Amino acid sequence: MFFLIRMAFWFSLVLLALPLSVGSDEPGQESVGPIQALFAARDAVGDIAGICERKPDVCETGKSAMHTITARAKETAKIAAAMLDDKSTGPDTSTMTGSVPEEMVLPETVNLPVKN
Repeated sequence: MFFLIRMAFWFSLVLLALPLSVGSDEPGQESVGPIQALFAARDAVGDIAGICERKPDVCETGKSAMHTITARAKETAKIAAAMLDDKSTGPDTSTMTGSVPEEMVLPETVNLPVKN
Protein backbone atom coordinates (compact mmCIF):
# COMPACT_ATOMS: atom_id res chain seq x y z
CA MET A 1 0.00 0.00 0.00
CA PHE A 2 2.78 2.39 0.92
CA PHE A 3 4.46 1.59 -2.40
CA LEU A 4 1.34 2.71 -4.29
CA ILE A 5 1.20 5.96 -2.35
CA ARG A 6 4.86 6.68 -3.08
CA MET A 7 4.40 5.76 -6.73
CA ALA A 8 1.41 8.11 -7.05
CA PHE A 9 3.37 10.88 -5.34
CA TRP A 10 6.39 10.58 -7.65
CA PHE A 11 4.20 10.17 -10.72
CA SER A 12 2.36 13.38 -9.86
CA LEU A 13 5.71 15.16 -9.48
CA VAL A 14 6.77 13.93 -12.90
CA LEU A 15 3.53 15.19 -14.40
CA LEU A 16 4.05 18.58 -12.78
CA ALA A 17 7.64 18.76 -14.03
CA LEU A 18 6.77 18.03 -17.66
CA PRO A 19 6.78 21.23 -19.73
CA LEU A 20 3.20 21.07 -20.96
CA SER A 21 1.38 24.25 -21.84
CA VAL A 22 -1.76 23.21 -20.00
CA GLY A 23 -3.06 25.68 -17.48
CA SER A 24 -5.98 25.77 -15.16
CA ASP A 25 -9.43 26.13 -16.70
CA GLU A 26 -10.83 28.03 -13.74
CA PRO A 27 -10.23 31.80 -13.72
CA GLY A 28 -9.30 32.00 -10.01
CA GLN A 29 -6.75 29.15 -10.12
CA GLU A 30 -3.18 29.56 -11.30
CA SER A 31 -1.02 26.75 -12.68
CA VAL A 32 1.82 25.43 -10.54
CA GLY A 33 5.34 25.29 -11.95
CA PRO A 34 7.79 22.45 -11.40
CA ILE A 35 9.92 24.42 -8.89
CA GLN A 36 6.89 25.33 -6.79
CA ALA A 37 5.73 21.71 -6.86
CA LEU A 38 9.18 20.51 -5.78
CA PHE A 39 9.28 22.91 -2.81
CA ALA A 40 5.74 21.92 -1.81
CA ALA A 41 6.68 18.23 -1.99
CA ARG A 42 9.78 18.83 0.11
CA ASP A 43 7.69 20.61 2.75
CA ALA A 44 5.11 17.80 2.69
CA VAL A 45 7.79 15.14 3.23
CA GLY A 46 9.25 17.17 6.09
CA ASP A 47 5.80 17.45 7.64
CA ILE A 48 5.18 13.72 7.34
CA ALA A 49 8.58 12.96 8.85
CA GLY A 50 7.68 15.00 11.95
CA ILE A 51 4.39 13.25 12.62
CA CYS A 52 5.96 10.90 15.21
CA GLU A 53 6.89 13.91 17.33
CA ARG A 54 3.40 15.40 17.14
CA LYS A 55 1.38 12.20 17.46
CA PRO A 56 3.37 9.29 18.91
CA ASP A 57 0.29 7.03 18.96
CA VAL A 58 0.19 7.11 15.16
CA CYS A 59 3.76 5.79 15.00
CA GLU A 60 3.03 3.10 17.59
CA THR A 61 0.00 1.95 15.61
CA GLY A 62 2.11 1.94 12.44
CA LYS A 63 4.81 -0.14 14.12
CA SER A 64 2.20 -2.63 15.34
CA ALA A 65 0.67 -2.83 11.88
CA MET A 66 4.07 -3.44 10.27
CA HIS A 67 4.80 -6.16 12.83
CA THR A 68 1.47 -7.85 12.07
CA ILE A 69 2.04 -7.62 8.31
CA THR A 70 5.56 -9.05 8.68
CA ALA A 71 4.32 -11.96 10.82
CA ARG A 72 1.54 -12.74 8.35
CA ALA A 73 3.95 -12.58 5.41
CA LYS A 74 6.32 -15.02 7.14
CA GLU A 75 3.48 -17.42 7.91
CA THR A 76 2.21 -17.19 4.32
CA ALA A 77 5.71 -17.91 3.02
CA LYS A 78 5.91 -20.99 5.27
CA ILE A 79 2.55 -22.23 3.99
CA ALA A 80 3.61 -21.66 0.38
CA ALA A 81 6.90 -23.50 0.94
CA ALA A 82 5.04 -26.40 2.52
CA MET A 83 2.66 -26.53 -0.43
CA LEU A 84 5.57 -26.56 -2.88
CA ASP A 85 7.27 -29.32 -0.92
CA ASP A 86 4.06 -31.36 -0.98
CA LYS A 87 3.86 -31.04 -4.77
CA SER A 88 7.43 -32.24 -5.28
CA THR A 89 6.94 -35.52 -3.35
CA GLY A 90 4.82 -37.02 -6.10
CA PRO A 91 1.17 -37.63 -6.86
CA ASP A 92 -1.31 -38.54 -4.19
CA THR A 93 -2.09 -42.22 -4.66
CA SER A 94 -4.42 -42.58 -1.70
CA THR A 95 -7.50 -41.87 -3.82
CA MET A 96 -7.70 -43.29 -7.31
CA THR A 97 -10.91 -42.71 -9.20
CA GLY A 98 -11.53 -44.17 -12.61
CA SER A 99 -8.26 -46.05 -12.68
CA VAL A 100 -7.64 -49.58 -13.88
CA PRO A 101 -6.40 -52.01 -11.21
CA GLU A 102 -2.90 -53.33 -11.80
CA GLU A 103 -3.93 -56.98 -11.46
CA MET A 104 -6.29 -56.70 -14.45
CA VAL A 105 -4.63 -58.20 -17.52
CA LEU A 106 -5.49 -56.62 -20.83
CA PRO A 107 -4.84 -58.35 -24.18
CA GLU A 108 -1.98 -57.08 -26.33
CA THR A 109 -4.21 -56.60 -29.38
CA VAL A 110 -7.91 -56.89 -30.01
CA ASN A 111 -8.92 -58.73 -33.18
CA LEU A 112 -12.28 -57.49 -34.33
CA PRO A 113 -13.95 -59.06 -37.33
CA VAL A 114 -13.93 -56.77 -40.34
CA LYS A 115 -17.07 -56.51 -42.45
CA ASN A 116 -16.52 -56.35 -46.22
